[in-house]
Amino acid sequence: MLTVSKLVGTWQLVDAVASDGEGNALPPPYGGEKVMGRLTFNADGRMISVICDGRPDIPADEAREYTSYCGNYRLEGGQLITRVDATAHDDRMGTDQVRDVTFEGDLMVLKPPMKPYGARVEQRVLRWRKIADV
Repeated sequence: MLTVSKLVGTWQLVDAVASDGEGNALPPPYGGEKVMGRLTFNADGRMISVICDGRPDIPADEAREYTSYCGNYRLEGGQLITRVDATAHDDRMGTDQVRDVTFEGDLMVLKPPMKPYGARVEQRVLRWRKIADV
């Protein structure tokens, strides 16, 4: 069962994968092996997430991928729902960001809904490892 106490702490992004609507693998987001990310949940219901492409150099035909947001969160069944009140992307402000949450051993797996990223629609899956209690 998903509980707030299971989420509370700081998490490091281990990896991120992407697939298309048919389940075919796409290039990994956020720089693949160089992905960087932190996610922190407080017991009082606040969270912050920051993810970026950690490669030192980006090919000339690519843009560095970066995202961040924070807000109050709640759990409903197996979903994490965050009401965004600050973000790097104006289109997220005031929205509910919904993530399916599962666990694979010590990893927390977050799966947002399919959505457009640039010119294509993707399903992303992000796996996080807890690195500190808050």
